Amino acid sequence: MSDFTAIPLIDISPLRSPELAAREQVGRQIREACTRVGFFYITGHGVPEPVIDAAMDAAMTFFRLPPEEKMKAKVNKNHRGFNARGGALMYGAKRPDYKEFYQVGLELPEDDPDVLAGQALRGPNLWPEQPAAFRPAMEAYYEAVAGCGAQLLRGVALSLGVAEDFFESRYRKRLQRTQAVYYPPHPADADADTFGVAPHTDFGCITLLYQDDSGGLEVQNLDGAWVEATPMPGTFVINVGDLLERWSNKRFRSDAHRVVNRSGHERLSIATFYDPTYDAVVDPRDLLVGDAEPEFPPIAAGDYILGRINSSFGYRSKAAVA
Repeated sequence: MSDFTAIPLIDISPLRSPELAAREQVGRQIREACTRVGFFYITGHGVPEPVIDAAMDAAMTFFRLPPEEKMKAKVNKNHRGFNARGGALMYGAKRPDYKEFYQVGLELPEDDPDVLAGQALRGPNLWPEQPAAFRPAMEAYYEAVAGCGAQLLRGVALSLGVAEDFFESRYRKRLQRTQAVYYPPHPADADADTFGVAPHTDFGCITLLYQDDSGGLEVQNLDGAWVEATPMPGTFVINVGDLLERWSNKRFRSDAHRVVNRSGHERLSIATFYDPTYDAVVDPRDLLVGDAEPEFPPIAAGDYILGRINSSFGYRSKAAVA
């Protein structure tokens, strides 16, 4: 039997139902998608369309600014800010990704205990001077998608046969990163080793992706075939990351995926990596079924994510970066 050839669509609005049976039905759909595919689209997510549109518009305005203006918000040691083209090299890739991106995270003041303790990836966000709409648009988007992510994880918990609130204590200070990602048109003379994003798996638990109508996202199935994640209006694309694959003891799939912008024009997406608090312990023993043995040792979520970031971004290897 061949592996999947299409990505399923799930309406998650019943997760807001007071009826447990309705929520459990969504959980079963999530389990099927995560075990068989590792990717799915969602509708009924509750993120307002004006919030999405404002974030996409502000992000595109920023990316069209002159390079010297964008570099005023150059990425800092907390992995916040603007990452220029050529800065991201996925593991195993021969060339850096053909993209730019701007990343924001959980806004924490300088006197936050974790910031004072020097916890990696923590601190206040770095905001560009232009456009003025960028900060409010991205802040609104960040929080709206966080609400969707929290709701979705309740469905994931049901899908794994544990209490709906299983993930809540592990997300008390979430390590959520939201990236607006800009892809120039794919070069006409590009070879087979040039990608908007080279084949990779995501680092954390779940990713919520909003993409424009350009296309280009592809998911690799177990047969080695690349399946298109064709844009569907009003949806988010959800995928399992490495930490959730570990936590579920490989019941859920963290699939390789890539982006090639063949549209002939700019492509824009906003990816949110909705991940646990830094010191949350990802332990497969929490979710074992029957007499299964854990296939991974416990690991702190932040340590795993930091390790993957450090290996994927050139600036992280500089001595000045802690």
